[in-house]
Amino acid sequence: MSVAAALCVSLPGALPFPIPYFAVLACIAIAAVGYIRIRRSHSSIPPIIVAAAGLTAEGLIAVFVGAANPAITSALVVISGGVIASVTVVVGITRRSIAPLVCCFVVAVVGMTMIQTMTGGPIQRPIAVSLIGWAFCVTLALWLGRMAPQTVRRITSMGQAYHAERQASEAEARRRQDARLLHDTVLATLTLLAHSGLGVHEHALREQAAEDATLLRQLRMGLTPDPSSSGDYNLKPVNESTLGNTLESVKQRFRRMGLEVNWHGAGHVFLPSETLDAFLLALAECLENVRRHSGVDQAHVTITDDDETVRAMVTDAGVGFDLGTVEPSRLGFAESIVARLRDVGGNARLFSSPGSGTTVVLEVPK
Repeated sequence: MSVAAALCVSLPGALPFPIPYFAVLACIAIAAVGYIRIRRSHSSIPPIIVAAAGLTAEGLIAVFVGAANPAITSALVVISGGVIASVTVVVGITRRSIAPLVCCFVVAVVGMTMIQTMTGGPIQRPIAVSLIGWAFCVTLALWLGRMAPQTVRRITSMGQAYHAERQASEAEARRRQDARLLHDTVLATLTLLAHSGLGVHEHALREQAAEDATLLRQLRMGLTPDPSSSGDYNLKPVNESTLGNTLESVKQRFRRMGLEVNWHGAGHVFLPSETLDAFLLALAECLENVRRHSGVDQAHVTITDDDETVRAMVTDAGVGFDLGTVEPSRLGFAESIVARLRDVGGNARLFSSPGSGTTVVLEVPK
């Protein structure tokens, strides 16, 4: 509206040049600046500045214009029904703002009427257009005042729903992680105890139980242990680690448990900490399945990599099994291996048949 008013007073012959023209133009510019300040401030001063600047522009036109012309009539209509009336939209219709807005309306319309009368210009049409502008601005202000709180409430409700959904997702992710962790450690140890530690030296079983007890104490204290290698957890996350530094700990752990693990292929492969943890824990679960179900005491792990992927192939020459007999709900393979690798963008494939041993291929991105 301020731009439209400035264009109207800038038409040739609208205002004497230069002092009257620049004085009215300055008032319009002040009104425009007031609108900018209204958007950035909750103070009542900027709306007053806008209204005062618009009324001053009308007063200057009344002083400097001797005879009416279409450009001046258009400028008065825009200032009265646009520049000043738009304050209602920005300020809003409230109990505190009604009185000042009514004063602005009366002064703006009366001032325009007086100027048109003094200069001999038309009255009815400019007043009608100005009233339409005020009616539109008041209607828009009332509508915005009613819809804005509803919109804020909806946005707040959506934010709360998103926050609740995020918390639920994080809780589910923690629950699944805890289930995998307990399956890989405490549950494995309890299974050994249930079978009287068959095939495992008493000292190794006692050491493994002590590690699991430490882990449970950490969880009970509210800590979130990070796995550094299969079966071992600490509270010091690392940004990047080499695979060769951690495979030996996996080998030593299963040697204590009675399973000899033979490593082949690359060992000096760098992986991000999160990917390395998932890869090693899935690998350890494969070896735990070999120890518990294959009927042999030896497994082979072959590590290979290319530009994008690190792979581990775990093989044994044990009894094997029919893949169709594996229940989808089995936590060991579905969660501790497949889901764990998928969480970091990896994958797992299982190959086996009765009497022909088992092969599991694990893949993670670099």
